[in-house]
Amino acid sequence: MEKSKIGRRFEGKVAIVTASTQGIGFSIAERLGLEGASLVISSRRQRNVDEAVKKLEAQGIDVLGLVCHVSNAQQRKDLIEQTVQKYGKIDVVVSNAAANPSVDAILDTQESALDKLWEINVKTSILLLKDASPHLTKGSSIVFISSISAYQPPPAMAMYGVTKTALLGLTKALATEMAPHTRVNCVAPGTVPTHFASFITDNDTIRNSIMEKTPLKRLGTPEDMAAATAFLASDEASYITGETIVVAGGMTSRL
Repeated sequence: MEKSKIGRRFEGKVAIVTASTQGIGFSIAERLGLEGASLVISSRRQRNVDEAVKKLEAQGIDVLGLVCHVSNAQQRKDLIEQTVQKYGKIDVVVSNAAANPSVDAILDTQESALDKLWEINVKTSILLLKDASPHLTKGSSIVFISSISAYQPPPAMAMYGVTKTALLGLTKALATEMAPHTRVNCVAPGTVPTHFASFITDNDTIRNSIMEKTPLKRLGTPEDMAAATAFLASDEASYITGETIVVAGGMTSRL
């Protein structure tokens, strides 16, 4: 979407987006910032944070960049504390961090890889919200970033898909638990050519096969995912909670 056509739904709001210095996470942060949000972005590497902050500030976006490996308890707490110190509140949290350390079949996956998958993709989302919840405003919004693989985990990333399925359940459970003052929703992206998905999208045969099976005959873009996330996080979705929007060009999405 042309930036001139983007609204200002997040004026006066404060948004945290994890794993937000590139790919889908960066596009989500950029969209929220262009719509007026004061942003807090994070990544595991300081250099990535600095580069992303520079890009966002060049667009006139108010942004605080912090190093945060979501599995590091102190860094999670610092992320929340520094957000509150600077902005005084939290209106939006987008939990985007994910890992896929193994392409083995589930029963061949090393226990250490299983632990990392559950920790990064599911557990840390819960722990981040435990830290953030005392500072969430009335009418606040949480958005988890899941995946189309939640509905049919593909062989090369089956356990990753299972952890993303867990986020669908977590969305439902927390929507009830955090109501009525906080809404909890989820976006399930289809295949998007980012660095994270490069082992799929850089392969011409696999990429073309995915596009052929997708009714809209194209891959998704980070901006597609940002638009859906911004809608769910905004007051326009004020009567939506516990739901997952699949943004996958019509790919099958049923458990």
